[in-house]
Amino acid sequence: MKKILYLILFSASSACFAQEVNKDVTFLNPATVGKPFGYSHAVIVDLGKSKMVIMSGQVGLDKDGKLAGNGDLANQTEQIFTNIKNIVEAAGGTMNDIVELNYYLMDASQVQLVRGIRDKFVNTKQPPASTLVQVSKLFRDDILIEIKATAIIRKK
Repeated sequence: MKKILYLILFSASSACFAQEVNKDVTFLNPATVGKPFGYSHAVIVDLGKSKMVIMSGQVGLDKDGKLAGNGDLANQTEQIFTNIKNIVEAAGGTMNDIVELNYYLMDASQVQLVRGIRDKFVNTKQPPASTLVQVSKLFRDDILIEIKATAIIRKK
């Protein structure tokens, strides 16, 4: 009888901790961006009439995982915005749907260079909200910048 009671209690407690599938959230890893390891490139949250695309921080790695410009902030930044564009387009949006950009930059004095490249990709009349943080190190020594983006895409 004790064994049955323990089995019932264990089953009930396990059910309480089971992860429920959230149908309002999907994960996106487009083939046009390098394969992620241990994370997703984007999470899409259904908001009803629109969807929010929350992107992981992007770095200057191309779809094959190769660094675009060792020691070259401009090339890395260009690749990052290409990655962001590829992700937002895979989610059904455009770069005009970007509402937020967060920059993690090794040298904040280079912000004008980064903005110049950004301006080729975003609506400069209504630029996204943004935050810039100077960091002392990113996950690899050859990575000079990481940018995290969020988009809100209106459903058609």
